[in-house]
Amino acid sequence: MLARAAPAARGWRGYAVQVAAGAGGSHALPASAPRPFNQLPGNWRTGWLNLYRFWREGGFHNIHNIMARNFQQFGPIYREKLGAYESVNIISPRDAATLFRAEGLLPERFRVPPWLAYRDFRNKPYGVLLKTGEAWRADRLTLNKEALSPHVMGTFVPLLSQVGEDFVQRARAQVRKSGRERWTADFTDELFRFALESVCHVLYGERLGLLQDFVDPEAQRFIHAVSLMFHTTSPMLYVPPALLRRLNAKTWRDHVQAWDAIFTQADKCIQSVYRDLRLHRKSPKEYTGILSNLLMQDKLPLDDIKASVTEMMAGGVDTTSMTLQWAMFELARAPGIQEQLRAEILAAKQEAQGDRVKMLKSIRLLKATIKETLRLHPVAVTLQRYTTQEVVLQDYCIPPKTLVQVGLYAMGRDPKVFPKPEQFNPERWLATGSKYFQGLGFGFGPRQCLGRRIAELEMQLFLIHLLENFKVETKRAVEVGTKFDLILIPDKPIQLTLRPLETQA
Repeated sequence: MLARAAPAARGWRGYAVQVAAGAGGSHALPASAPRPFNQLPGNWRTGWLNLYRFWREGGFHNIHNIMARNFQQFGPIYREKLGAYESVNIISPRDAATLFRAEGLLPERFRVPPWLAYRDFRNKPYGVLLKTGEAWRADRLTLNKEALSPHVMGTFVPLLSQVGEDFVQRARAQVRKSGRERWTADFTDELFRFALESVCHVLYGERLGLLQDFVDPEAQRFIHAVSLMFHTTSPMLYVPPALLRRLNAKTWRDHVQAWDAIFTQADKCIQSVYRDLRLHRKSPKEYTGILSNLLMQDKLPLDDIKASVTEMMAGGVDTTSMTLQWAMFELARAPGIQEQLRAEILAAKQEAQGDRVKMLKSIRLLKATIKETLRLHPVAVTLQRYTTQEVVLQDYCIPPKTLVQVGLYAMGRDPKVFPKPEQFNPERWLATGSKYFQGLGFGFGPRQCLGRRIAELEMQLFLIHLLENFKVETKRAVEVGTKFDLILIPDKPIQLTLRPLETQA
């Protein structure tokens, strides 16, 4: 299932051309004509009956395992229909390369129906996540310069590092409070607060004070609202939101309530920044966050800026906090990798002489640790695109406007793609050989996650601060499964212990 290694100099486009041509490997396309779409294997003829069976077996929270099972049953490609939701699912990195090569200048990802329904219901503008076509492209190009461009990465580092340092201080205070030279807890809420504090510092240039013992009630409501928004989204992927709205179903009411709270908190932060800019309270020489830069440039309408910043704020919390929780869990079970990372961090720190930006260029194993965490515990179960033209995958002809999903969870646990996939082994990402289209945790191409660089820096700096100060521990032989709640979350609380390094004998 692995594609033949492509020379690095050719880049992904050269590789994709090779894939499309069927060059090399056991899955080269045959010379015969591709098979028609209606011959695809899978359960796609009885959508509502499939949805009923899906519901009966707890599929709303188990979709990732069901998808992995379907790949075992049907092979590397299958077609599925659950209620109103129809897709073609693929697992091969080679097919992912072919899919993204064909996405064009205006790619379309799955537009989450309940998120669209809420905005239409409340007459809210769409942000860049939900826009399509030329309107999406124009906004995205402007936002890329503020969120993804290499020249702005250095401005994020001191903001994110400051929050990481504050987390360390909070952790040390909790250790002292315990009286046992350690802090043991379920860190879900702590990491959520850290992630919200981090993303708001970059977006707004302001701190919310979430790492204090007392948390502002409005910020706490936002934390609850994001979790509720994710929780209520998943069932409405399969049942039309308009139907639930007409029935005044609790799921719809909770979803509206959650988004109302999210927009209220975001509006409060945005208005604060806007007011400060008008009163010239901030020096133009000081980096004051993504929102300030967008407002000063005046290249996007204010409503469009608000919509996209709100999406980034809501989407940048659960995703990074959950990945960090999984990373801490895996590192707690791998003390040897922790020691390797500390040695790498120390060497990089000495070489950079305190320059955090320079230091981040040398932490290859730490970056691989994050990639390995996202392989085993991807935030999203799938990565989606609508085909913009006819494309051939696994010798089947896929027509335009078809939703195709790359099974990220299933791919990450496929032994044909990742040898010994059950093992947490960050060094697999540093080994020689092609890694094309295997690390897709943040998406790919023009539609990749807009907050990708912020999230990567946030997680890298957090782990640096954490490992410089603490040993991470957990009970041995503890197994934690996952459940789907729009993102993948642990199926039970994870108890972790932070023990200051200076207390180690």
